[in-house]
Amino acid sequence: MTTTLRPAQPLQRNSDGTRRRAYEVRVNSRRVGTLELATRSAAQPGIGVIRGLSIDEGDRRRGRGTVAALAAEEVLRSWGCTGVAVSVPADAGPALRMAAALGYRETGRVMVKDLPQRPPELPAGSTGRPMTRSEFDAWLEPGIVEYGRRLVAPGMTQEQGVAASRAEHARMLPDGPDTPGTDFLLLETPAGERLGTVWIGECELPGLGAVPYVYDVKVVPEHRGQGHGRTLMLLAERTVLAAGGSRLGLHVVEGNTPARRLYESLGYRDIAVNAAKELI
Repeated sequence: MTTTLRPAQPLQRNSDGTRRRAYEVRVNSRRVGTLELATRSAAQPGIGVIRGLSIDEGDRRRGRGTVAALAAEEVLRSWGCTGVAVSVPADAGPALRMAAALGYRETGRVMVKDLPQRPPELPAGSTGRPMTRSEFDAWLEPGIVEYGRRLVAPGMTQEQGVAASRAEHARMLPDGPDTPGTDFLLLETPAGERLGTVWIGECELPGLGAVPYVYDVKVVPEHRGQGHGRTLMLLAERTVLAAGGSRLGLHVVEGNTPARRLYESLGYRDIAVNAAKELI
């Protein structure tokens, strides 16, 4: 019996240059599952994404998912992709083991916290407020460059990574700091000395929908190691609660053990494991 992918819809080409298509996983002519393929962004046309790979219960544990994933990689190669990314639920043990067996390496984890009803107090000696427009403008370019370095994937240059970051920031922040659903906050001492910044927006998370999300949190270098990262996260929680939110999500990069320990100590839990693989 042969496991194959059959298109379930025409190829969708979006106005931003990305593409996506839904597929059925079939054994001969029988449908046994589904998945969706997409390119990550117009600025990263070489990075494909496998989403929602699901095999029906009665056909699991027969290698259908593995063959479907390999077939999906072949489709992405035909689209010109040189890398592929996946996001697997943190409690999906078989899927995580399959990804590891296929050569995917973990790149980070998505974590979420159910917020308490009472806003946490900030430690004495620090206060939070929204950034001014000039403070946002000073934050933006270094933030674009730093994120661009993290976006560099196999086959990409540093310049392409920064270009991808610039396009992503423009898409997410069409009105800068005034973009609806976005908060840019600054933590400082009562005397006005800057301690750090945090960017809160919204992100679609599997099973949870649109959730307030920390996209960037940064402590000023000379003030690191003094607990201000925790204070910035408490400031983010206060801001979300004040806006009527009940959850807060974030992404922690693989290998950033101090940040992961901080988030775990604050009550964040893993909901998804992100992983990537070079297509050769």
